[in-house]
Amino acid sequence: MRARAKRDGGEVLFADQVGIRSDQVTGRTWGEKGKTPVVRRSGNRFSLNAMSAISAKGRVHFMVFAERFTAEVMCRFLDRLAGHFDHKVHLVVDGHSAHRSKKVRDWLAAHPGDVELHFLPPYSPELNPDELVNADLKHGLLLQHRARDQAELAAETCRFFRRRQRQPHTVCGYFGGPHVRYILDENPMSF
Repeated sequence: MRARAKRDGGEVLFADQVGIRSDQVTGRTWGEKGKTPVVRRSGNRFSLNAMSAISAKGRVHFMVFAERFTAEVMCRFLDRLAGHFDHKVHLVVDGHSAHRSKKVRDWLAAHPGDVELHFLPPYSPELNPDELVNADLKHGLLLQHRARDQAELAAETCRFFRRRQRQPHTVCGYFGGPHVRYILDENPMSF
């Protein structure tokens, strides 16, 4: 894949999708001895999803959406992603059924010079650096801010991703984890 990307003059990105819920429990808190700490919430339950793709060059591309993650959503993401590049994108994804669907295969066949999918081995989320972005999103976003409705949650999620777009050094740091360091091992400049 690395050699193909180099030959195509392309770029390798790692992608993943994440679900975000308003009532998700993240982190711990302190309380006075003998008193149970209380975390204020609206009591409303709502959720949304996001899909992101990151590169070892520090780039972040994302999409926030309310519906389920389906082949149609994946095709929308691929359209958006292809529109940001003037060269081929080699996109590394997990084995989600939407990634392998006929609709996505048809989209890829219609856009052979835009995006090529590569699949991680089954049951190996630790090999995808975009999983670290998801963990960072959930820890930072939900621990620091409790949204009152879905629109506010979407705005906060977009704000997180836009902040990461302005912090390429942080994005590059996701590739330094022990399980994803393999990406940079051979020749970090080939990404």
